[in-house]
Amino acid sequence: MIMIPFQNIKSFVLVSFVLFSLQNISAQNENFWSKVRFGGNIGIGFTNDTFNAVIAPAAIYDFNPWFSGGVGLSFGYSTFDDDVFNEERRSTNYGASLIGLFNPIPEFQLSAEFEQMGVSQRIETTNQTFTDDYWYPALFLGAGYRTGFVSFGIRYDVLYDDDKSIYGSAYAPFVRVFF
Repeated sequence: MIMIPFQNIKSFVLVSFVLFSLQNISAQNENFWSKVRFGGNIGIGFTNDTFNAVIAPAAIYDFNPWFSGGVGLSFGYSTFDDDVFNEERRSTNYGASLIGLFNPIPEFQLSAEFEQMGVSQRIETTNQTFTDDYWYPALFLGAGYRTGFVSFGIRYDVLYDDDKSIYGSAYAPFVRVFF
């Protein structure tokens, strides 16, 4: 006889209830879901001594043809090996963001995005290991060109801190995709 722990049964019932509730909500209010778009970005970069990867899904709601707002999640990982100083750096970051988009004309997009990132860094040298865990806020203001479901441009972090930011510069190019 197979024994199923009571906690697993409770979890299954809870997840089933939530899924059936969402199905009923979407059936009653198809207009809401027709205005929600999903997207985000995926990135990877590497050289001989570095590796960077990020995954950042997002969802936005189109209030009207000009304004959209939404939320996003982000997870990133990077490594850097410095043979000159014989050190290895590893960084993991995770967080969430609030996104606001304004399209005064269909091809032009202005954006504001507040991002709160948890950063965990580890630096290992031959003799020592340093760790640093902290939260980093960023407020990006951007402008870009939009065509269909893709927009690209540049954004600027008005809260940029050279010592704490996970980004190399206050300016960052972007490519957004929302379906």
